[in-house]
Amino acid sequence: MIDLNKLAENYANDSFEIEEVYRLVIQPKSTLREFTTEKYGFLFIIRGEARMRVNGTVYELQPGSVFHAAPNMLMDAQVMSATEYEYFALFYKWDESVDEKSGRKCDAHFKLEPAANPRLLSLLTMLQQNAHPRDWIGKLRVKELFFRILHQVLIGCSHRESDNSPSKRVIEEAVVYIHGHYMHPFTLDDLAEQYGMTTKRFSYFFHKYTGFRPIDYVIHYRMEKAQELLRTGNYPVSDVAVSVGYANALYFSRVFKKKVGVAPSAYANQEEHS
Repeated sequence: MIDLNKLAENYANDSFEIEEVYRLVIQPKSTLREFTTEKYGFLFIIRGEARMRVNGTVYELQPGSVFHAAPNMLMDAQVMSATEYEYFALFYKWDESVDEKSGRKCDAHFKLEPAANPRLLSLLTMLQQNAHPRDWIGKLRVKELFFRILHQVLIGCSHRESDNSPSKRVIEEAVVYIHGHYMHPFTLDDLAEQYGMTTKRFSYFFHKYTGFRPIDYVIHYRMEKAQELLRTGNYPVSDVAVSVGYANALYFSRVFKKKVGVAPSAYANQEEHS
C-alpha cells in the first residue's frame, strides 16, 4: 500500500516541472502493445475500463482511478470496456538536482483509488488549458493546479482508507479551518475542495455533525466575531466588515441586521450605553 504522507512529502519538498498534459480517447477493445516508458507520469481515468500491465504487475483501471509510472518500465494495456476509454495523461520531470539516492524521487508504479470526483475533471481541464505557460506567473498557475489535483486525490484516498464516509474528526478539522480563515473570502466549493469532497457531500456531513450548513456556519461565526469587535472597540463599521471577511460594508450591515436583529451601528451604541 502506498504511504500517502510519503507521497505528499515527495512532491511538496522536491522540485519538478509539468511537461505535457493530454486528454486522450481510446476506442473500445483497443490494445496497446508492450513498450518502455520514457517519462514520469500520471493517468487520471475519466470513463471506460482498461487492464494495464507494468513490469509484470496487472492493474484494473476504471473511472476515478489514478495511475503513476516512472521511466524505463515495461508497459502494455488493453481496453476492456465496450465503450470508449478516456483519460488525462500528465507527464512531468524531476529537477536534476534532486538526489536520486535520497529515496524522495517517485520511481514506483502504483494505483490510487480516491473515487470519482467531478472537481478533478474541472481542474484537469484547466491544467491542460494552461500547460504551456509563457511566463513565470503562468508556470506558478500550472504548479498550483497540479497541487490542487494531487491534494484532491490524496484526501480522497485518505477518506477511503479510514471510512467510506467522513468521520466527525474531518468535519471538526473543517470547523477549525473556518475559525482560522473566517476573515478571508471563500465559497462552499473552496471548503469542499479543501477536504476532497463534492459540495453536496461536504454540505451533508457538515450539517450532520454541526447542525449548520457550511456557509451558514461561516456567517454565524463571522457575526459572532463582528459582535465582539463592536463590543470591545470603537471601530468604524467598514473596518469591522473587512475584519470579518466582507469588502462591502453595506452588504455586511444587511447580513448583520438579519442575524442579530439590529444594524451594526445600533448594536455598537447599545453596547456603549449598557
